Amino acid sequence: EIINGQLIRIDNQLVHQEVIKPAIKLLFEEGFKTASEEFYQAHEHYRKREYSDAIVDAGKAFESTMKIICDKKGYQYAQKDTANILINKLISNNLLPSNMQNHFNQLWNTLSCGLPTLRNPNGHGQGVQKIEVPESVVNFAINLAASNIVFLVRLYKESLD
Repeated sequence: EIINGQLIRIDNQLVHQEVIKPAIKLLFEEGFKTASEEFYQAHEHYRKREYSDAIVDAGKAFESTMKIICDKKGYQYAQKDTANILINKLISNNLLPSNMQNHFNQLWNTLSCGLPTLRNPNGHGQGVQKIEVPESVVNFAINLAASNIVFLVRLYKESLD
């Protein structure tokens, strides 16, 4: 499908409709330009079967989303902060209502161990031996990034009300 002039690969209609398209729409409409560009780049790499690069850009889009939220909300962070540190910033600044803290702690485990953990072994230098990244891992990484982005941008929007 072509979305905002970009060709997006569709592997599963339901996931595309419920996760990928909402992520693209939220990033595009809410002023998350760099995250949007990185997310599109992940899809471009995926379409071209450049799987390691797709995982790296999906992770970048996720981290950029958190940094942009921090900027928009005035939360202090360092440009080099990792996903784990950024997630902690969002927790410590109460992006979520306090009655959801336990749920968010569990979500933090999923966010901090999910996408960044997938990216680390698959998105770094290969050395002597070429690293083969299975297509299923890339598909999961992009879908996980999209789901995280939708959740975080919606939380951000709700916090403005």
